[in-house]
Amino acid sequence: MKKTKKKPFPITLVILAGLILGILFGLFMPGRYEWALPWIELAGGIYMNALRMMIFPLVFCSLVVGIQGIGSVSATGRIGGQSLLYFTATTLFASLLGLFLPKMLGLGRGVVIEMSEVAVEATPFTSLFDTVRDLIPANPAAAFAEGNMLQVLVFAIIMGTACLSLGKKAEPFVRLAEAVNDISIRIVSVVMYFTPIGVFCSIAAVIYANGIETVAALGAVLAALYVTMFLYILLIYGGIVKVIGKCSVGTFFAEVMPAALNAFGTCSSSATLPISKQCADKLGVPNEISAFALPLGATINMDAVSIVMSFMIVFFANACGSEISFGLLAIVLLSNTLLSIGTPGVPGGAIASFAALASIAGLPMGIMGVYISINTLCDMGATCCNVLGDLACSVAMKRTIKHSSR
Repeated sequence: MKKTKKKPFPITLVILAGLILGILFGLFMPGRYEWALPWIELAGGIYMNALRMMIFPLVFCSLVVGIQGIGSVSATGRIGGQSLLYFTATTLFASLLGLFLPKMLGLGRGVVIEMSEVAVEATPFTSLFDTVRDLIPANPAAAFAEGNMLQVLVFAIIMGTACLSLGKKAEPFVRLAEAVNDISIRIVSVVMYFTPIGVFCSIAAVIYANGIETVAALGAVLAALYVTMFLYILLIYGGIVKVIGKCSVGTFFAEVMPAALNAFGTCSSSATLPISKQCADKLGVPNEISAFALPLGATINMDAVSIVMSFMIVFFANACGSEISFGLLAIVLLSNTLLSIGTPGVPGGAIASFAALASIAGLPMGIMGVYISINTLCDMGATCCNVLGDLACSVAMKRTIKHSSR
C-alpha cells in the first residue's frame, strides 16, 4: 500500500487571512472591541520577541557555518563584494525613482498641511573614517546586547575567517556553531506556525492607532507610493531574479510570500530574517550565500526606505510651496542613499533619518508630526519591499557566485 504524500501546511494563505482579519478588526475595534487591545498588543509583543530572540544566534552561527561551507577567504570576499555592490546600486536607483516620479506627477501641490512641532532627534552624519572604525566592535558582547547588526556581522566574518584558516583546531567551535544554528532553525520553524496570529495582532494595533480618517486623508500619496513600490518589486526584483538568477518569477514570489507578509505585518526586516532564511532555503540558495546576504541586506538594503523618504520630501516640498532645484535634488539623492543604508531594520527606524533629510532639503520641522502619523503605514510596504530585495539578491548570487568560481 502506497503512502499518501502529506500536503504542506498552507502557511502563506493563513498569514494572508490573518493580515486581512487584522485590518478589518483594527477598523471596527474602536468602542466595540477596545477591551481586546491590551491582549492584542500582548500577543503581538510575544510573537515579535520570539522572533527577535533568535535573530542574532541565527545570524552569527549561520554566517560562521556558511563561511566554512565557502571554503576559502577569497570566495568569502567575493560574496561580500557582490552583496555590497547589489545593495548600494539598487538603493541609489530607488532613491532616484522616489525623487523624480512625484516631482513629475506634482504630488502635494494644492494640499494644505496642518503642521505641529514634534521633538525628533535627527540622524547625524558621520565621517567615512568614523563609519569604518565603528564597524569593528570594541566589545562584541555589547554589539549583541545593543542589537548592532553591522558589528555582529563583522564579528561573525572575523570569527568565521579565523576558523577557516585554523582548520581542524577550530572544529570544536564550528561544531558548536552548527549545533546552535540547527537549534535556532528548529525554534524558528515552531514560531512560524504562530505567524498568522502575530501578523493579525500587529496589523490590528497599527490600523487602530492610525484610524481610518488618517488613512483616507493621505490616501492619494499612500496609493501612489504603494503603486511605485509594487512596480519596483515587479520590474526590478522580478527582472533581477529572471535575468540574473534564471529563476521563474512566479516561483520566486510564491516561495517568498511568507516572509513578505510577515514583513508587512510586523514592519521589521530584522525580525523577518529567520523566515527569510527558510524561504531562501526553499529556493535552493546555498547556506553560505543566504547566511551572508540576508543579514547584510536587513542592515543596509533599504531600497523602499529610499523611495519613501524621497517621495515624502518632494510631497512635503510641493505642499509647503518650497522649490527643490535639481542641484538640491542631487544633494538629497546622495544624502538619502547614505541615510537609508544606515536606517535600522526595525519599526519606526526611518523617522530620525527623515528628520535629517528634511533639514537638508530646507523643509520646516513641523511636517514631522504629519510624517510620524503615517510612518507606520508607509513602513509596512517599505519593509515588505526591502525583504523581497534581500531575497532577490540571494537568488541572483546563487548563479553569479557559481559562475565566478569557475
